[in-house]
Amino acid sequence: MANLFDLKGKVAIVTGSTRGIGRAIAEAMASAGARVVISSRKVDMCDEVASRILNEGLEATPIPCNVGKKEDLERLVSQTRMRYGRIDCLVCNAAVNPYYGLISQLPDETFTKIMDSNVRSRLWLCNMVIPEMAERRDGSVVFVSSIAGLRGSLMLGMYAISKAADMQLARNLAVEWGPKNVRVNCIAPGLVRTDFARALWQNPDIVSQAESVYPLRRIGEPEDIAGTAVFLASRAGQWITGQTIVVDGGATIVGI
Repeated sequence: MANLFDLKGKVAIVTGSTRGIGRAIAEAMASAGARVVISSRKVDMCDEVASRILNEGLEATPIPCNVGKKEDLERLVSQTRMRYGRIDCLVCNAAVNPYYGLISQLPDETFTKIMDSNVRSRLWLCNMVIPEMAERRDGSVVFVSSIAGLRGSLMLGMYAISKAADMQLARNLAVEWGPKNVRVNCIAPGLVRTDFARALWQNPDIVSQAESVYPLRRIGEPEDIAGTAVFLASRAGQWITGQTIVVDGGATIVGI
């Protein structure tokens, strides 16, 4: 059974992998045997995370990238291929949320920034990587989405729109590339203790409500998401595609 989750010999790119959920996924994939590309905008942070993984006797390479720039994504892909010769798994985790407020007051430039970073960049990257996977008739793509994309939101509405778009993008790509045995799925986390969600989990009222209502009585930690990503990238998930797997401590089943 252990072999079902073995990623030995696989090459995985994880965007936004220098902190939070992305870092936890990268570390978990490395522990499962994958050769992992650590990527975010900051060179020093990429180097630091890759060094920590290497110091544990695992394999990682830092390749900085701003996912909002197509030329950066092209460089990320080309340098990964030069280093490892292939790409078996793509985890699109990097995202932005510069706006907290009503969508009726959303500036046009903010809409564009969020959709470009959270949706279009993922399509760009998939179009660069998936054809190679299709040639080998094997590959896995994972989008880190959010339960925000499953319901209405008063103050996070624009972010929620982009996360819902990720889910539909995954379904479309799954249909398009499924005949070539390329799988595309989403993970939809609930409230997780990351820098990205700091404004939420540092609010005592929000955390208190979550901890009192979530069936598991706590908010998430980055490591709570990592195992699902390994599962989807491994042989254990080989017949799953086009799905959104919710990992939220039960938040959505109680409707908060």
